[in-house]
Amino acid sequence: MDAARRMGVVARSLSLIEFALGATIVIAHNVYHIVPNEVPILFVFCIVSVRLREGSFGAIGLGRPKSWLKTVALAVAAAAVVLLLGQFVTDPLAAWLHLRSNSGAAANALGAMRGQVWTAVKGLGLVWTFAAFGEEIGYRRYLLGRAADVLGGGQVAQWLALLAASVLFGFGHYYQGPAGMFTTAIDGFVIGAAYLLGGRNLWVAVLAHGLVDTTGIALLFFGLAD
Repeated sequence: MDAARRMGVVARSLSLIEFALGATIVIAHNVYHIVPNEVPILFVFCIVSVRLREGSFGAIGLGRPKSWLKTVALAVAAAAVVLLLGQFVTDPLAAWLHLRSNSGAAANALGAMRGQVWTAVKGLGLVWTFAAFGEEIGYRRYLLGRAADVLGGGQVAQWLALLAASVLFGFGHYYQGPAGMFTTAIDGFVIGAAYLLGGRNLWVAVLAHGLVDTTGIALLFFGLAD
């Protein structure tokens, strides 16, 4: 085995170990509650791993995009798809499949919000930091990226990796019940698809995620959702 091939095997093996460890942490926290919240852990893992293995923090994908207009447009389109799918496809499909829903779990996690300005402001701060940046770096950049590395890094590998990362993203919302896991896994797939179609520009995923959650908070604040 020549040196280049040997290094390739080593890199893919290391990516497999990282993905398996990350997946274990997601399940261990959300299903069994035996480790702390996975998002800060995956965030740190990603920062350290990218810096050591890919040479710079710029490889994370949060550098200045070639076009902010295209980035924002793709993020808005992805957010719209997520919201429309939830309203007309995934939520009805979850009900048709008789998937149990932990009703109000997401709202309960943020606190009572109807007409509560300060609670809504805190909620926005949480979704734009912990969710939009934290989850996108942890799930889309790190878990999706390392799964794609394991599979060879090509386009097919990236889309297969997106499926795996989306399933884990669903488990990341285990507290919402089977229906919530199902719908958030699909939401994660849509956001991840926009990320890949945008050339792995993480700003697309961050903005799309933030816009979706901001819409949810607005609906809760005005009493249009529970």
